[in-house]
Amino acid sequence: MHVKTKAIVLSSIKFQEKSLIVKCFTQSHGLKSYFVRNAFSGRKSNQKIAYFQPLSILEIEAVHKNKGTLENFKEIKISIPFQSIPTDIYKSTMVLFLSEILYHSIHEEEKNEPLFSFLETALLWLDQHEDRANFHLILMLETTKYLGFYPDVSGIDHPFFEMTEGIFSPLHAISSLSEQQTNLFKKLIDLRFGTNQKMFHVAERQILLKILIEYYSLHLDGFKKPKSLDVLKEVFS
Repeated sequence: MHVKTKAIVLSSIKFQEKSLIVKCFTQSHGLKSYFVRNAFSGRKSNQKIAYFQPLSILEIEAVHKNKGTLENFKEIKISIPFQSIPTDIYKSTMVLFLSEILYHSIHEEEKNEPLFSFLETALLWLDQHEDRANFHLILMLETTKYLGFYPDVSGIDHPFFEMTEGIFSPLHAISSLSEQQTNLFKKLIDLRFGTNQKMFHVAERQILLKILIEYYSLHLDGFKKPKSLDVLKEVFS
């Protein structure tokens, strides 16, 4: 099947000496893996590798055999080149971290256009704005809407957030956040990309990040803590 679609790069892994295996979240077919032969050879090798940086947004033409094997690109181009993400250490570290989060979270080989549209819009916002301190936290929480485990906010006035059920409760259970942690989490729920990015101190962001990673781990089978987590903490400390 010949396919023309947008795609967000989730990972690229070197295969043997010259090739890449690239995993993308596509607009038309969900998660797909592609084999890029000779990515590290030829006069345009640097250009080829540049396509596959974490969370790059591509426009691709590809042949999908849909047999559970690696697919092949026919044509690739950058959809909208990022201007600030590649050169801003904070943004690039954040994007590396989020690519790992999404890699371990998106598993369906089926179209999820609302999630694709949200991620594309969010990444373009990050590239165009300087206030990015809470971007990774907001994106992680908002993504749960599309993955099916966004917190039930109908009882948000209750003092404890119960992580396993994803509900606010008047009672504290083993899997509940403390009242202080719950209040932080409520602030995050109210936060949007364009609102005050200085709402949290560094220590509070670290607490929220730990909460979100635990929340993902409870609700997604096979979710793994990103290897880049320590780098993210170091850059934002």
